[in-house]
This record gives sequence, structure tokens and C-alpha cells, in this order.
Amino acid sequence: MAQGGVADPDRGIELLWRDGGSRTGLSLDRIVGAAVEVADAEGLAGLSMRKVAERLGFTSMSLYRHVPGRDQLVELMRDAVLAELGSPPAEGGWRPRLEACARESWELCKRHPWLAGTSGSRSLPGPNAVAHYERLLGILAGTGLAPSEVIASVDLVDRFVNAEAVALAEVARVERSSGMSHEEWWGARGSLFDRLDRFPVITALWEAGGYDEPLDSFEFGLARVLDGIELLVQSRDEKRDETCRMCGGPVEQASAGRPRAYCSRACQQRAYRQRKSG
Repeated sequence: MAQGGVADPDRGIELLWRDGGSRTGLSLDRIVGAAVEVADAEGLAGLSMRKVAERLGFTSMSLYRHVPGRDQLVELMRDAVLAELGSPPAEGGWRPRLEACARESWELCKRHPWLAGTSGSRSLPGPNAVAHYERLLGILAGTGLAPSEVIASVDLVDRFVNAEAVALAEVARVERSSGMSHEEWWGARGSLFDRLDRFPVITALWEAGGYDEPLDSFEFGLARVLDGIELLVQSRDEKRDETCRMCGGPVEQASAGRPRAYCSRACQQRAYRQRKSG
């Protein structure tokens, strides 16, 4: 799929945000469902309007009456499978809730490997994509992060999951085309490994057992991403507790109760008036 977005963005939006249609006969929902089945089995490289039509028992031209082309179909497929994502846990702090959402997205990508890499810089979001994005933003919106930091943190987690999913999908694609597993292919590369002893750091790590039981890249990476966001949240909480949100002056905190955000009643009222006027 072209990463720049579909050829007719307005038509793509109309399709993505459509009302539910009839389930009888040939409908857009049936076409999308069949396309997901084809992509799950053969990857995006094996997806074509002809194969989807054959699965449904119709001609390719019948499909074009409902969806203009393959690019629009992939956008619809992406939003359809995103409906499988649920709401984050209601209880707990932001970190376990965000982690749960990331893991759920990871499991979705494993069920639908073709999903990785389908979102470009101008990909059109459908209602399921927007609902998922809204849920993620809501997890961090209650922290001390600035609005732009909330958005950047959510985007960071999303990009990490997508990058891991792209790597996973590539392994699956190569295994499918070569008929060899990832481990089998690399296990047969003795001629390469025999040449690596000239690199001292690699050799030392190898001899120390660093490559014997590699860490799970998703688990390791997700923990590090969340660690970084947590440090940022903590730093913003400390700053928020120390300085007035309105004037930047020092805030004297009470020994009990909620942290004060303003140094005085006057600053609190000024902030309220700004929000009302804005």
C-alpha cells in the first residue's frame, strides 16, 4: 500500500466512517472480512481484489462497486481489525494501563501480521483507530505531562509496537517464501560466524554467553520505553508541585490533601478566567 495515503482521501473517509450496511448479499463489510482472511493467510503481498472476489464467489468488478481499489481496501481492513482492541483496565496507575494496551496491540499484530506498517504519515484513521487513540491519550492525560508530551508519549509507544511488529512480519514473510525457519537459516551460517572472531567486543560477549539466551526484544523494549515515560512523569510531577502553573512562582504545599497547583487564590482565579475565555 502506498504510504502517502489513498488516492482520494475524501472518498476514503466516506468509506471508513460509513454507517453499518446490510449483511446480506455482497456488502462492504463482507468484502473487508474476506480481505482480512486473505491477508492473514498470505500477507499483504498475496492480497488482490481477484482473490477476495474468488473467496466471496463474485467477480472482481463486483467488488469495485463497493470499494474503489486495493489501497482503500487495506485502510478498511486496518480499521476493521482495530475493533478487536478493548478498553484499558479501569483500575491501576497509568503505567500498568498503558502497558496492558501495548500488549494487546502486540497480540493483535501477531494475529494479523500484515497490520504492521500499514499506517503511513497520511493514512486515514477510521472510527476504531480514533477510539483506540482516544483511550491511549486518556491514560496519560491525567498525569502532569504537558498536552504535547501526552501526545508524543502515546505516539512513542505506538511506534515501538509497530516497529516490533514490522520485524516480526518480515521474519514470517521470509520464512514463508524460503521454507526455512529463522533459526534454521541463521544456524546454517557457520561461514559467517567463523569470521567474527576478529571483532573483540562481539567475541567477548559471545564467550560470556550474551547470545545464548537473548532477551525478548518486545519485553525489553517496552519496559525501557515505559521507564522513560515514567521518569518524565515524575519530573513533571515534581515541577508541578514546586511551582505555580500560572506565574511560575513557588507553591507552598500543605502537609495533607491534594497538591496545590497555584501559589495564591489570585493565580487560581486568573487561570480559571483564561480557560473560560480560551
